[in-house]
Amino acid sequence: MLHMTHKVSVWAVVLSAVVFSLSVRASSLPDFTELANELKPAVVNISAIQAVRPQPSGQQPGGNQQVPELFRQFFGDMPQFNQPQKRRKAPSLGSGFIISEDGYILTNNHVVDGADKVMVRLIDRREFEAEVIGLDPRSDLALLRIDAGDLPVVELAKPDDIEVGEWVMAIGSPFGFDYSVTAGIVSAIGRTSFRGSYVPFIQTDVAINPGNSGGPLFNLDGEVVGINTIIVTRSGGYMGLSFAIPMSVAMDVAEQLKTKGQVSRGWLGVEIQDVSRQLAESFGMRNAAGALVASVVPGSPAEQAGLMVSDIITEFDGYEVELSSELPHLVGRTKAGSDVKVTVFRNGKSKTLAVTVGDLPTKIVAASNKKSPQQGSNEHLGMVVGDLNDQLRDRTGVDEGVVVIEVNHGAAAQAGLRRGDVITLMNGQQITSVADFERVVAALEGDTMVPVRIVRQGRPIFLPLKISG
Repeated sequence: MLHMTHKVSVWAVVLSAVVFSLSVRASSLPDFTELANELKPAVVNISAIQAVRPQPSGQQPGGNQQVPELFRQFFGDMPQFNQPQKRRKAPSLGSGFIISEDGYILTNNHVVDGADKVMVRLIDRREFEAEVIGLDPRSDLALLRIDAGDLPVVELAKPDDIEVGEWVMAIGSPFGFDYSVTAGIVSAIGRTSFRGSYVPFIQTDVAINPGNSGGPLFNLDGEVVGINTIIVTRSGGYMGLSFAIPMSVAMDVAEQLKTKGQVSRGWLGVEIQDVSRQLAESFGMRNAAGALVASVVPGSPAEQAGLMVSDIITEFDGYEVELSSELPHLVGRTKAGSDVKVTVFRNGKSKTLAVTVGDLPTKIVAASNKKSPQQGSNEHLGMVVGDLNDQLRDRTGVDEGVVVIEVNHGAAAQAGLRRGDVITLMNGQQITSVADFERVVAALEGDTMVPVRIVRQGRPIFLPLKISG
C-alpha cells in the first residue's frame, strides 16, 4: 500500500512539472490581443473597381481574371457574371495602411493597377474614393490619398530593424474578411530570389491570402516592418511562405511617388546569374560567390565602364555580392549619376572598374548582325550543333552562335544543354559558327571544367561543361 502511494506521488510530481513547464512556455508566447486592437484603426480595406468589357458568347461566366477562381470557391459566381451582354464592374480586394494624418495610404500596385475607381474603407465604416498618387510596378507599391484629416497612422520601424526568428503580425482582409489578424515569425530576410526583383523581401510564416496584399506586417512594438505582398503557392492559397516589402524600400518609393509621381532607380545594364560550385571551378574561382555577367546591354553604363560577358561581379560600391540576386537591389537603390567602384573576377584575377550608374530605362533593347548554315557533330561531348539561319535568328533573338540540334548521353547532357539552346561562348572564346565551335572544342584539355554561355528562350545563362580525359 505504501509502495503504491509512493508511485502515485512520483507521478503527481512528474505531472505537475510537465504542467508547470507548459504553462511557463505558454506564458512566454506573445499575446497579440492589445496590439491588434490598438493597430486596427490605421489599417484600411481597399476595393479597386475596373470596368470589364462584355465576354464573347460561349465564354464561361466568372472568367474575368480580376476575380480569381479562389474567390468563386468561397463566394460562388456573382450574379452579374451571368449577363455577358452588359458592362460589368470587377472588384479587386486588398488592404493598405495610413502613413500620414492627411490621408496618404500605402498598398500594392497589383491591388489598384488598372482600376477605374479605388474605394477605401476605414474601421469605422466610412468610405472614401481614393486618388492614386503614383504606381511603381517594379517594387509592386502604390501610394493613394483620401480626402480626410486627423486620421490614425501607423508607426514605422527603423530601416531594416528586423531579425530572423522574431514574432510578427499581419492585419488585412483575406478573401474580403476584414481586419483578420494572423501571426508568425520572420523566416528569413533579404530574400531576392525573384528574377528581376529590386526588393530584398522579408520572408515569414505568417498566413497571407488574396486580400492581404498591401496590408502591414507589424513587430511586437506595434511598428510596421513591411508590406505583405507575395505568397509562394501551388494551390493559390497560403502554404507557409509569405513575403513582405521592407519599409526602408517602401518609404523611399512612397517619397518619390509623392514628390515626382514616379520612381528612379540605378541601372548597370547587365543580365546576371548565380555562380554554382561547378561554374566557379570552370572559371578558376576558389569560392562560389558573385554575379556572373551573362550579357551586357549595348550602350549601357556597364559596357561604357568596360564590363564584359563572363565577368563575375564580387563587389558593388563597397558591398560584397554573394548571390546574383543581391545585385539588382544594390544597383537599384543607387542614385543615377553616382560614380561607384565595381570589382570583378576576370581571367583568374580581381579587377576594379569605375562605373557611372545610369537611370533604369523603361525598355531595354538588344543588338544584331547576320550569317549562314552548316552542321557538325561532336561525339566526345555527345551533341550535334548547327549554324544559325535567318529563321533561327528571328526566333531566338541571337545573331551569332551555334544552335544545339541534338543532345545524346555524355558531357553535354550532364551539363544541362538542351535541343534549341544557342551556344555563343565556350571557355571564354566567341562562337560564331560550327567551324569556331569545332576549333574551340578540339583545343580543350581533358579533365577540366569549362564555362559555356548559351541563350535559352531568350535568356543568356552559363553552364559548366566537364571535359573528360
